[in-house]
Amino acid sequence: MSLIPATILTGFLGSGKTTLLKRVLTEAHGQKIAVIENEFGDENIDNEILVQDTQEQIIQLNNGCVCCTIREDLRTTLNDLAEKRRKGELSFDRVVIETTGLADPGPVAQTFFMDDEIAESYLLDSILTLVDAKHAESQLDTRQEARRQIGFADQIFISKTDLVDAPTVDALIHRIKHMNPRAPQRKVHFGEVPLAEVFDLRGFNLNAKLDIDPDFLKADDHAHHDHDHHGHDHDHDHEHGEHCDHPHHHAHDDDVKSFVFRSDRAFNPAKLEDFLGAIVQVYGPKMLRYKGVLNMKGSDKKVIFQGVHQLMGSDLGPAWAKGEKKTSKMVFIGLDLPREIFLQGLEQCLV
Repeated sequence: MSLIPATILTGFLGSGKTTLLKRVLTEAHGQKIAVIENEFGDENIDNEILVQDTQEQIIQLNNGCVCCTIREDLRTTLNDLAEKRRKGELSFDRVVIETTGLADPGPVAQTFFMDDEIAESYLLDSILTLVDAKHAESQLDTRQEARRQIGFADQIFISKTDLVDAPTVDALIHRIKHMNPRAPQRKVHFGEVPLAEVFDLRGFNLNAKLDIDPDFLKADDHAHHDHDHHGHDHDHDHEHGEHCDHPHHHAHDDDVKSFVFRSDRAFNPAKLEDFLGAIVQVYGPKMLRYKGVLNMKGSDKKVIFQGVHQLMGSDLGPAWAKGEKKTSKMVFIGLDLPREIFLQGLEQCLV
């Protein structure tokens, strides 16, 4: 049997996760979805779409979807579902895990890599984060969980934009982009999202395209490089991560930040492996997501790598195209990571 794709849905309390989920479950897409809820709060998938209210852990919905709560832990629940599917007791095509509003999605994502049984049954597709435009500013200022949820995201949906003015939304989009440049952002109204933007995003597929917003890199080149390989003229004197065109951005000093390393020189594979191994040992818990396409000495193929916390993997990607510039690009998203140490260390791994 092929692997079951899994999507993690996260977002702070009241950001609209359940609204989005209901829409996904009730839409006529012909897919059978199993939903794992971390808690049935007041906002649970309510009875209008449930067949019956039962004490059992797994509830079948009238459209063929399945819902269950996590009674013990996620591992057990995932294994139960996979087992029932193998035996033909349940039929579903994919799994969506809705985390609690206060959850850190990191450990949920790690479950898919650290447990062999889970890894043999499931493929983690992506982490989706919902952000409530009306309350995001204060949540991001005061709650680390809200910032971490953004740092982990492969795709960000901004809800409730109709409740605030356009400059507020723009400021939020800008702030989020500084925290996580690799996640596309989309405004959503009452969970109305095309399914193509929810499923099969391949955020965790090493060979999927490397999503770092190219405009983010362009606009911010001077802010992201001390050792600038590109020789830009710098007219302004800016702190890292600040922008001249958005004065309000200066007020935030989020602990979740991103930075990019780029170089046209090849990496020495042994040096790079040693260096990455060392930083993951020390800073792993603070490294939320990191990803890159690397030019390795001695390889005519791109090397694609990514990680979550201490878990890191790499894979051979496609060959460099004829005439393509062999540029290594890496993005790191984490909590107060020592940018200079990372950038200088990577610089020293170049041939």
